[in-house]
Amino acid sequence: MRPTSLDEVAGQGHLLRPGSPLVTLADPDAARTASSVILWGPPGTGKTTLAQAIARSSGRRFVELSAVTAGVRDVREVMQEALTQRDLYDQSTILFLDEIHRFTKAQQDALLPGVENGWVVLIAATTENPSFSVISPLLSRSLLLTLKPLTDDDLRMLVDRAVADARGLAASVSLGDDARDALVRLASGDARRALTALEAAASLAEPSDGAETPVISAEHVAQAVDRALLRYDRQGDEHYDVISAFIKSIRGSDVDAAMHYLARMIEAGEDPRFIARRLIISAAEDIGLADPHALPLAVAAADAVQFIGMPEGRIPLAEATAYLATTAKSNAAYLAIDAAIADVRTGGFGRVPIHLRDAHYPGAKRLGHGKGYVYPHDSDVGVSAQQYLPDELRGRRYYEPKALGAERDVQARLEKIRRILDGR
Repeated sequence: MRPTSLDEVAGQGHLLRPGSPLVTLADPDAARTASSVILWGPPGTGKTTLAQAIARSSGRRFVELSAVTAGVRDVREVMQEALTQRDLYDQSTILFLDEIHRFTKAQQDALLPGVENGWVVLIAATTENPSFSVISPLLSRSLLLTLKPLTDDDLRMLVDRAVADARGLAASVSLGDDARDALVRLASGDARRALTALEAAASLAEPSDGAETPVISAEHVAQAVDRALLRYDRQGDEHYDVISAFIKSIRGSDVDAAMHYLARMIEAGEDPRFIARRLIISAAEDIGLADPHALPLAVAAADAVQFIGMPEGRIPLAEATAYLATTAKSNAAYLAIDAAIADVRTGGFGRVPIHLRDAHYPGAKRLGHGKGYVYPHDSDVGVSAQQYLPDELRGRRYYEPKALGAERDVQARLEKIRRILDGR
């Protein structure tokens, strides 16, 4: 089922627009303007497919190496043969190098003469960030193109094509809607995984009474992949119910329940970035200053997921979940900003006190701006008695810390600060 041309490629529309580097590579008339490219993306998103489709469309000689098995000697042989083909037959060569991140620096150095002199057009594929796994000279001589996970619609199209196409199942089976949805969920954006599961499920399907062809059901898919099919629609009620239960379990300090709902979302193929964003919100809303380390840890987990992807991303997500669920909780900062916003929306605001107004522009001092301002650092305790709120809100309290976790210390310190500010 591998596409034979770029027109058959599913997804990656952002890389296949007219005039794009990949489309130019596939154009036989653009041989002299073609650039080497590095394709970076998750497994099953079409890196090898794109390389082979380009080779077929362009009419160029195509050589494929895997960094798992090839060495410096293999690279040099390819370069020498490419130079020969160019000089003798005026034929350019596309070298597709899979998993380039597995090449050592010395092996990658061996690619440089061929790429720099145009002996080969390199198409390299990697699942790891090239900034850390590919040498700088090679990066600077290539275009870095990022592939995205396939969408649910892309996967549905691929699965339906595989059922009908002569290269696939040739309509020897039919596919139920529930089975199609199950295949899409289990694939999690990976075309290879979807087609593998389809092939396995098709081998289990048998004709039912009165049916001309076997029908693949969701049960066949579950048996084929040996995994229970979760009732989970990423756009429906279950999506919102599970994330709600996840956050409420963290808020309620039930780490086991929170871990359960996290597992359900991961197994259902939920976007890990969505989970990470909700963890950040939970850290700010439900934990706040009761544990000042919670928010940085949640942000770090989100960065880690973005950086390493799935399935390894489940580990920082689990770490953040366990930390947030078991630490002290306080929503005092959340309540404070909402109370302040409510006052502002209902007209509860006034002029900034004159001693706090900007006194740096010409004429400001003539208006009395800044007069009477007390510089806190001149005080032994770093706090001076003066009014900061507008007159209309004088004495208003928004932030009321709780006697929980690190906020217990904030509570005691704030009481002293407020006494000094009030001149008591």
